[in-house]
Amino acid sequence: MSAQLIDGKAFAATVREKVAAHVARLKEENGITPGLAVVLVGEDPASQVYVRSKGKQTVEAGMNSYEHKLEADTSEADLLALIDKLNSDPAVHGILVQLPLPGHLNEDLVINSIAPEKDVDGFHISNVGLLGTGQKSMVPCTPLGCLMMLRDHHGSLSGLNAVVVGRSNIVGKPMANLLLKDSCTVTIAHSRTKDIEEVCKQADIVVAAVGRPEMITGDWIKPGATVIDVGINRIDAPEKGEGKTRLVGDCHFDSCAQVAGAITPVPGGVGPMTIACLLANTVTACCRMNGLTEPDGLTA
Repeated sequence: MSAQLIDGKAFAATVREKVAAHVARLKEENGITPGLAVVLVGEDPASQVYVRSKGKQTVEAGMNSYEHKLEADTSEADLLALIDKLNSDPAVHGILVQLPLPGHLNEDLVINSIAPEKDVDGFHISNVGLLGTGQKSMVPCTPLGCLMMLRDHHGSLSGLNAVVVGRSNIVGKPMANLLLKDSCTVTIAHSRTKDIEEVCKQADIVVAAVGRPEMITGDWIKPGATVIDVGINRIDAPEKGEGKTRLVGDCHFDSCAQVAGAITPVPGGVGPMTIACLLANTVTACCRMNGLTEPDGLTA
């Protein structure tokens, strides 16, 4: 491998340290403890693991964690009533409703019922609009983590050509807007893009967020480019034994690493940054609500 490895696990640990330090200052100087409320509807196993991890890391950073676990058949009215209560609670600075929701609940309606200033996922339509027009907003956690790692590696991103592969509302579109805000020249590529390999070859930065295992190979990558692999895909791993699986990204790591200048691994790359940036967003939201200085280096 010739590429430099961008260690998301180590970077996330640094972000959490910065969050904890800012939380300690808020407590000491202002008597304020940031609070994050997470709402889980149903018993999806992956969501349960994720919510436990969020709660644990929230407490470790010195913040208050409020977990609300609701039955899978909870009515939309009851869920909206809980969110309304959390919107009005001054001890709660961030609200996250764990997705996906059970099929009888309208995700858009639920997300847009969260107060925009407490929307630490950055999914509320108001935050989407603010980000898209280059204004101060709450930023989705995964794209924010990608941006932090890119800034750390490159310093200034101004003038770089960036290709975002994938056009989802959660990663692709906000990632493109963040890169535009940092003065990159941005292309969004997707399943209908013609000559997508050639498009990627022009990029100084490739952000892969398409959800197709190992789709992007080394011959798509410009020599020396930075590759940020957002994909997390589970595929069969017969070499490990019958029925075994392994995690891979949207990039074929070995071939891309031979060409790229820097690359994130899967696992251990972008993934750890998501919860770290959720904590950062909660502190940012707390500071904004109280008219206090935002944490340095933890915002877009």
